[in-house]
Amino acid sequence: MENTVPADTYVDVMLRVNGSARRLRLDSRVTLLDALRDELDLTGTKKGCDQGACGACTVLLDGKRVLSCLTLAAQCEGREVTSIEGLATDGRLHPVQEAFIRHDGFQCGYCTPGQIMSAVALLQEGRAGSDEEIREFMSGNLCRCGAYPNIVAAIREVAGRGSE
Repeated sequence: MENTVPADTYVDVMLRVNGSARRLRLDSRVTLLDALRDELDLTGTKKGCDQGACGACTVLLDGKRVLSCLTLAAQCEGREVTSIEGLATDGRLHPVQEAFIRHDGFQCGYCTPGQIMSAVALLQEGRAGSDEEIREFMSGNLCRCGAYPNIVAAIREVAGRGSE
């Protein structure tokens, strides 16, 4: 049996993704994660559990962190989406990306984009006052390799110099 989607379930969505307006025609049930990966070819955002439990799909929506696997693309009409691909400016890595490299805040690297996006939001929210606070506000992002001490060190470094 062929799986077809009725034409009336499609919606036109305009997103601002990494600073660029992007118009998409999508099934209304498509998640932001799938729109980024499958429609816009932005594969840095990872699909981990697809249930909102691991944080691998974390992106910024209007500057706030969201789990893109639990967010419908249609809900993002006219809003600003920042994925890991949008953090670097003029070919220069974001300070959090640089700190993750310096502190080896990744091993396999699968969770790294979500970790970095969450860390950027954490710093913008002013929640990096202590290691305990960093751990608490990063707790929604899981790392199977156990790079947590290095991730905390990277965030602490950026928080200490006041960069975001």
